[in-house]
Amino acid sequence: MIRLIVGLGNPGPEYGHTRHNAGFWWVDAAASQLGAALSFDRNYHGLLVRLALPDGPVWLLQPMTFMNLSGKSVGPLARFFKIAPAEILVVHDELDLAPGQMKLKQGGGAAGHNGLKDILAQLGSPDFWRLRIGIGHPGDRSEVANFVLRRPPLEDRLAINKCIADSVETLPLLLAGAMDRAMMKIHAKPPRPKPLPRPPVVPPIEPAIEPAIEPAVEPRTLPQE
Repeated sequence: MIRLIVGLGNPGPEYGHTRHNAGFWWVDAAASQLGAALSFDRNYHGLLVRLALPDGPVWLLQPMTFMNLSGKSVGPLARFFKIAPAEILVVHDELDLAPGQMKLKQGGGAAGHNGLKDILAQLGSPDFWRLRIGIGHPGDRSEVANFVLRRPPLEDRLAINKCIADSVETLPLLLAGAMDRAMMKIHAKPPRPKPLPRPPVVPPIEPAIEPAIEPAVEPRTLPQE
């Protein structure tokens, strides 16, 4: 089962609506669904709430260390409460997925994501789960740093919000450790719209043929004798 859910982002109102904070948005939605409120815990350098659930306690965490030091918050909490990497879900923004797309996976590298990189270093294991929320890519690697720290346009934000809402619905499966079932729901593609019925084929109307009118024949004049 998942015992610790971490949403990645940067603290402060100037970053609240930027792409890099998609992980924060997800944890906010999860806390709302669970009826929980996060508060600052200086021992773990983040906003934190402990939920007493039937199968055991679960923590929701938003590191307040800034993205590059996310592991400074995650590592101590995981070690103190003896939470294994495989029991941790990290929710983060993903450049390689378009807005409206998301992927759930376990393990792997950091793929250039500084928050994941620091968590890997602190946990000493890549075996934690990741929920990757697509934010799109600027198309130029030199623009990535500025891109993730800007607000997405409304269309992209709505697509990201829909991903968050859809994936938060899998919380019961995630907390129960039913990761395969959660993955199937998260990766499910929306049904294709049904094609519109073709209009009936109407044969072309042939133009009416008018009867031919014979030219009038002038009467012949007989020659006089």
